[in-house]
Amino acid sequence: MNKDDARVTVLRVVGEALFLYGLLGWAYGVVVQITNPDVLSMELSHLITWIRVDTFAVLSFILSIIGFFIWRLTRETGRQH
Repeated sequence: MNKDDARVTVLRVVGEALFLYGLLGWAYGVVVQITNPDVLSMELSHLITWIRVDTFAVLSFILSIIGFFIWRLTRETGRQH
C-alpha cells in the first residue's frame, strides 16, 4: 500500500465516522424536538455551554452530509484504479 492509498483509506474512515456520528447527533436533536421542544434553546450540556441543542443538531446534520460526500467520493474514486 502506497502513501496515496493510505491517505484515501484514512479519509474514507474519517468520512464514515463524520457521517455516522453526525447522523446520530442530528437524530438526537430530532428526538429532543419531538419529546421536549422547550429544551432546544438550552445549552447542550453543563460542560459545553457555548452551543445550544438546536445548533448542535444543525451542525451535526451538516457534518453528516460532509462525511457522506467524503465517504462516497473516496469509494467512487477507489473503484476507478
